[in-house]
Amino acid sequence: MFKTVVLSLLMGVTVSVNCNIQAKPDENKNGFKGSLSLLDCSKLEAVKNKLEAPEYANVYSDLVKSVNKQLEDKALSVVQKTQIPPSGDKHDYISYGPYWWPNPDKPGGLPWIRKGGQINPLTREGNTDFESKNVMFGNITNLSLAYFFSDEEKYEKKALEFLEVWFVNNETKMNPNLNFAQGIPGINTGRGIGIIEFAGVTNIITAIEILELKNTIDKETSKLLRLWFTKYLYWLQTSENGIFEKNTKNNHGVWYDVQEVSILMFLNRKEEAKGVLETVKTKRVATQIEPNGSQPHELARTKALSYSTMNLRGFTQLAYFGKRLGVDLWNYQAKNGASIKKAFEFLKPYALEEKKWEHQQISSVKKALQGLNSLFLMAGSQFNVSEYCAIGKPKDGVYSNLLYHCN
Repeated sequence: MFKTVVLSLLMGVTVSVNCNIQAKPDENKNGFKGSLSLLDCSKLEAVKNKLEAPEYANVYSDLVKSVNKQLEDKALSVVQKTQIPPSGDKHDYISYGPYWWPNPDKPGGLPWIRKGGQINPLTREGNTDFESKNVMFGNITNLSLAYFFSDEEKYEKKALEFLEVWFVNNETKMNPNLNFAQGIPGINTGRGIGIIEFAGVTNIITAIEILELKNTIDKETSKLLRLWFTKYLYWLQTSENGIFEKNTKNNHGVWYDVQEVSILMFLNRKEEAKGVLETVKTKRVATQIEPNGSQPHELARTKALSYSTMNLRGFTQLAYFGKRLGVDLWNYQAKNGASIKKAFEFLKPYALEEKKWEHQQISSVKKALQGLNSLFLMAGSQFNVSEYCAIGKPKDGVYSNLLYHCN
């Protein structure tokens, strides 16, 4: 099945897009920059102009098949769930902690108990918003990318419809908070660590910017979308759950920073974004990565390879933001010798299959290695490391993620 992770892409006609469009003065106040915050637009252009090449054609075809099916989908919203949040407002997002299960030794199963790495299917059913959010975010991402590569207006219109339903329309939009994310029945109604469920909101920012880049989204909708993100950012920075997540010391803290910085960049608040990135040096790199490049908080998990990869992906995204804003995280080395580059070197023998993963990984190691290879491709593309590009290129010659083109 075509996944958003292969978020990657597309097919289309070889029509070039000017990634350096200059926004009009009256658009600047809305934060529209005429470029992309999270991706290298020139890399996407390079792919667009070579979509018929063997390394792109199959993935392109898969994307088009996927988004053509999405054209028939109805938009999902938070108000459609059967569960009513503790606030009594269905516009509030709600989900349950995925690794928590009813206690068989307690009446009614309360309070739930934790089983590390084992997902409770009850946390993934339609009475919460988790699955609807994943579907909507994936659809919006794929449709906007298909639009970028193909210039087919039908993809743009559907992406905009989904954006408006989830973020804009008064009858259906989500309230900009995660007060009730990853609650644990019998213990609490929501937790700060639930914020990681919105890590994919960065892809929504890219989708919005693509529509703006191609001048197909009206100014009022752009304003309303930025208003939603402004309110959500305020909640992230000031709420009890947001502050808790910001102070976590593992992948949750890193992905909190990714959300915060990406939104600040989207809102054109660059100096604030740079301030956050400066703290990443001592608050994240120096404390979460060992001198040998291992990530101890992630190695302690039951899916150690998956979590090590996920955390390093967050670090890599932050380093790319730093590259855009003049904060060099890619080459930064902490006093103890820890660095993002060393984290890659630690994982490199496993990506090359020179070593077998010796830590716990209760889910598929093969699938985890595919994610690791994709991460090497991402870093190789963003920081022009040819060795990493080679590691990330699958043996069948088809790039796993066409968002990160390597020359």
